[in-house]
Amino acid sequence: MKTIGLLGGMSWESTVTYYRAINEGVKQALGGLHSAKIAMYSVDFEPIEKLQHAGNWDAMANILSEAALGVQAAGADFLLICTNTMHKVAPQVEAAIDIPLLHIGDAIATTLLQKNIQTVGLLGTAFTMEQDFYSGRLRDNHGLNVLIPNHHDRKIVHQVIYQELCLGKIEAQSKANYLRIINELAKRGAEGIILGCTEIGLLIQQTDTEVKLFDSTVIHAAKAVEYALPQVAID
Repeated sequence: MKTIGLLGGMSWESTVTYYRAINEGVKQALGGLHSAKIAMYSVDFEPIEKLQHAGNWDAMANILSEAALGVQAAGADFLLICTNTMHKVAPQVEAAIDIPLLHIGDAIATTLLQKNIQTVGLLGTAFTMEQDFYSGRLRDNHGLNVLIPNHHDRKIVHQVIYQELCLGKIEAQSKANYLRIINELAKRGAEGIILGCTEIGLLIQQTDTEVKLFDSTVIHAAKAVEYALPQVAID
């Protein structure tokens, strides 16, 4: 079994989901009392959030690169950045370490293509929805067509993430807004929706809608289990 490196804390609520999903995946694959071998560095999200909204991505790249080196030094065989938005600095982090980086966008794209989905809606922070580091990778590297909500709805999605979900708040009105936005994307041709922020799965589940949902946290964690257990077939 390989040791999985987790760079988490952005926010810690979603990192908990990663830890649980990875350990459950290893237990399901190997049985008995098996659990995952994990090396994790959890950052303080407050200064990173401020740097995000200030647009200081170089400073964030330095913080995450230093943390990633710590994960590598702790014995990780590969690394996951446990957040969608911070994959904007994935190239800098990848360049700083000697172990592979399992990119969340590639994990999602592989799953979508296995399901024969070509047009997908994307929900996430404004950075993830509006900038090209995420949708561009899905489009250019994997041939996917990515739809995002309109400007008004993007503001709603973004605000709910930072003002509610990252603080562990689950509000009924926000859930209703998200479901409306999901339906709007489906009407525009989305065959499925990427929950492209690792907190969104705390608010919306597949049982809430008939539109196919692809939870980035769950998919990324499952790919980590596959990578850690190359000799085991994962369902």
